[in-house]
Amino acid sequence: MASAPHSDLTWLSSDSALARNIGRPLNRFLHVEAAGGLVLLAATAAALIWANSPWSDTYFDFWHTEIELQVGAVDVFSKAGHAHFTMEELVNDGLMAVFFFVIGLEIKRELVVGMLRNRRDAALPLFAAIGGIVVPALIYAAFNAGGEGADGWGIPMATDIAFAVGVVSLLGDKIPRALRVFLLSLAIVDDIAAILVIAVFYTEQVSIEWLVVAALLGVVVYGMRRAHVWYYPVYIAVGVLMWWAGFKSGVHATIAGVALGLITPARPLLSEDDALEIAGSLSERPDVSPTDVQLASFHLRESVSVAERLETAIHPISSFLIIPVFALANAGVELSASGISDAARSSVTLGVVVGLVVGKTVGITLFSMVATKLGLAQYPTGMGARQLLGLSMLAGIGFTVSLFITGLAGFDDPSLVDQAKIGILAASALSATGGLLILSSAAASPDEAGHDPPSSPRGQGSKGITDSAR
Repeated sequence: MASAPHSDLTWLSSDSALARNIGRPLNRFLHVEAAGGLVLLAATAAALIWANSPWSDTYFDFWHTEIELQVGAVDVFSKAGHAHFTMEELVNDGLMAVFFFVIGLEIKRELVVGMLRNRRDAALPLFAAIGGIVVPALIYAAFNAGGEGADGWGIPMATDIAFAVGVVSLLGDKIPRALRVFLLSLAIVDDIAAILVIAVFYTEQVSIEWLVVAALLGVVVYGMRRAHVWYYPVYIAVGVLMWWAGFKSGVHATIAGVALGLITPARPLLSEDDALEIAGSLSERPDVSPTDVQLASFHLRESVSVAERLETAIHPISSFLIIPVFALANAGVELSASGISDAARSSVTLGVVVGLVVGKTVGITLFSMVATKLGLAQYPTGMGARQLLGLSMLAGIGFTVSLFITGLAGFDDPSLVDQAKIGILAASALSATGGLLILSSAAASPDEAGHDPPSSPRGQGSKGITDSAR
């Protein structure tokens, strides 16, 4: 992979030992496709080590520390149905809103200029995602119907984009770009379903007044977009207020992040060709003033949409800070012999593991095959039966959103939370290993690579979505 670009005028390009040995290697690492997944994996390991160390009490005490913040008579961190707020909730309700905002931006971009814009290209990821949502939820429900863990049916529905794409990136060019696009599009549709599940089924007491305030702020953002207000710090300021109103309403605050992402402008004011033409015209003028350069710079900036600028700016913060902190706060579970033994016999653990590993694989594969045989969708170029099976298994890496929904499931018995987390960790490891092995064998088989499954029309590939991990 080529090194990440940086200006010759910056410190990164200097000859200092710090720049050579730390700065430039770190810059290259942050641009590696699997980097986000590796940082997330490190944070997960740190949480497990801390939670099972002699200082495990400090782990649980820290994340359950209560926070109080008042501005005048307003208690900032109280919401409908909750009088107290902990460090763990600050991460899950606060920082994770930024993660879901990035998801909202990704969804909006794909709907406007990406793969999900084209009904023909979007059909296969849509049907695959439906199978990967319905089958795991039904499997979990079958294991836990009528039991204490019944409310956790949403846990095995999710796909962790960072981990899944990170695993695929380990195979490099052996996996065609169209297959990565399929996995990313599938995960985005999966995220849409998870967001709806959180909003509808995992919301507790609601304050209508605050909900109205959040909706009005959403109208303000929509009005700014219609008025061609493109100064994105204004969107950030209104977005923070929208998050806070959503948080106070009792509807999970992450929904406000998604909603804000969906209404952020995803089309630029000026096309890239027009902007470059304006900038290029400067070279033909003998008398270029600073004002002319400033105007050309403005046009170049406005050839990039607000959504893309925000995603570019916030995505590294989400991938390398917020998600690892979330894993550190939520992945810690005691792995004692008795705890693992209880988990092995727990219907919650079994429902999560079988739902993610088997349910995702079977659901995505089966629904994809049925959709193509009925002529409702087509396989992308380069997808064979084993590629489809491998990608379907990789989608069983639920991790981030699965852990998130575990915290919302409202289990009365804390041991059920630990059992669900053990199931998520085990299922994600099994799915990653199984999917990688299947895709590796498929890539090593020249007879199958590049051929479509039987009775499937050849796809034309996919456009409009980046290869970078989200």
